[in-house]
Amino acid sequence: MENIRVLNNRKRIALVAHDNKKKDLTEWVIANKAELLRHELLATGTTGRLLEERLDRPIKKLLSGPLGGDQQIGSLIASGDIDMLIFFWDPMEAQPHDSDVKALLRVAIAWNCIVACDRATADFVLTSPLMKEQYELQIPDYNDYLKRRVDKK
Repeated sequence: MENIRVLNNRKRIALVAHDNKKKDLTEWVIANKAELLRHELLATGTTGRLLEERLDRPIKKLLSGPLGGDQQIGSLIASGDIDMLIFFWDPMEAQPHDSDVKALLRVAIAWNCIVACDRATADFVLTSPLMKEQYELQIPDYNDYLKRRVDKK
């Protein structure tokens, strides 16, 4: 049995980018400014500051990714307070906080969060007709997992 969470027509979107992808994300945000300003935007620290300057609009800024921002976003996803994650990550360069990135993506998938990790996917997601309407998101039921027997050794 699965639970349903309703995403409103005004989505809560987290924006994250590794240093080598901040320019790409900024360009994407500017190109999609009209649509993005219809939604609530959150971002990790440095990315949020850069985007806020370009959008000329306040963005809820969390900590920098390596200082806990990735984990803050993961927590907000798990609690149902973020509807979508746009994360332009750099697949060609190891990050000092790779374990945080992996944990963030794992939590996003575990909670069936909408995730786009590159410009093409972000374009498809943002232009989907579902962006302008309510959407019933199915949340997996983890009760069996929580009730599992763990051997004490």
